[in-house]
Amino acid sequence: MSDKVIYIVSDEYHGKRLDAVVAAFDKENSRSTLQSFIEQGLVTVDGEVKKKGNFKVSSGQTIEVTKTEPESLDAKPQDIPLDIIYDDADIVVINKPAGLVVHPGAGCKDGTVMNAMLYHYPETSVLPRAGIVHRLDKETSGLMVIAKSNVAQKRLVRAISKHDVVREYEAVAWGLISSGGTIETDIARDPYNRVKMAVVPDGLGREAITHYRVKEQFRAHTLLRLRLETGRTHQIRVHMASLDHPLLGDPVYGGRLRTLKGATEALTAELHEFRRQALHAAHIEFIHPVTKENMSFDAPIPDDMVKLIDILREDLKVNGPDL
Repeated sequence: MSDKVIYIVSDEYHGKRLDAVVAAFDKENSRSTLQSFIEQGLVTVDGEVKKKGNFKVSSGQTIEVTKTEPESLDAKPQDIPLDIIYDDADIVVINKPAGLVVHPGAGCKDGTVMNAMLYHYPETSVLPRAGIVHRLDKETSGLMVIAKSNVAQKRLVRAISKHDVVREYEAVAWGLISSGGTIETDIARDPYNRVKMAVVPDGLGREAITHYRVKEQFRAHTLLRLRLETGRTHQIRVHMASLDHPLLGDPVYGGRLRTLKGATEALTAELHEFRRQALHAAHIEFIHPVTKENMSFDAPIPDDMVKLIDILREDLKVNGPDL
C-alpha cells in the first residue's frame, strides 16, 4: 500500500535541495527513508519525477511524495544475547559487540540485532525493522537506542533527523593528529567501488559533519573522541580516511597493517591481529520519546580496544615519541 502527500514550496525553501525540503516537511520518516523515496522515483516536482536529492526547487512548485508501506519483516526471532543497558516500555538501549550485524541484508540473512530483538521483544514485530532507528557497522561496537513502540520509533526517527540525538565515539586513527576540528563534506556511494562510501563534491552527495578532538597521542597513532552531527553510512571511517588518518584496523578505508619502525613485538603482533576498525560508540544522549526525560548512557571501551591502547602506550614508553 501507499499514499500520496503534496507539498507546496514556500519562499523560504526557494533554491534549496529537494531532499532537504522534503525532510523539512516530513517529520515522520527518516532522511534515509525519504532519500530512498527520491531514488525510487516516488517524488515528483510539478509532475516530473526527480531522482536526485540535490535538485534545486523553486518557490511555488508542487512536490508530490508517494509514501510506500515499510517492507514486510522477513527476519525470524533468534535467541541471540543482547547486552541491555536500559529497558522500559518504549525503548531499549544496548551495547552492541563488534561482529554483530544490526539487521539482515545482502550476505547476512540472520544472526542480527533485529533477529535478537524479535526474540527478546516480540512486540517489536509490528514495527519497521523491529524498532531499529539507527545503525552501527558490523565491526563497530557500542551503544544503540531501539524503539519498542510505534510512538517511540516515530519520535526517535524525528529526533535523529533533527540531529537531537547526541552520539559520541572513541577511535584509534593512524598518524599523529595535533588538534581537534570539524569535517564537513558531502558523502555518497563510491562510483568505483560500491562497497565503499566516499567524499564527493558539494551537491553530489548527502551532507556529513563530524567533530573530533584529540584525547591521546602515541608514536604513530592518535586516540580520538568524535561526535556525529549527521549519521551517514561509514561517516567517521570515510571522514578520517579523507584526512589521511584512517582508523586502525579498517580493511576498507586503508587502516590495515602499516610498517612501524622499532615497534615492540607486542605492538607488531597486535597490529597484525586487530581485524576490525578501532571504533566504539561510547556515549548516547537524547530526550526520551515518551516520558521526555533526559537520557544519557556511556559504554566503556571494549577489551580488544583497551588492550590495543595499552600496547600503544607501552610502545611510546619504550621508544619515545620519535619514529
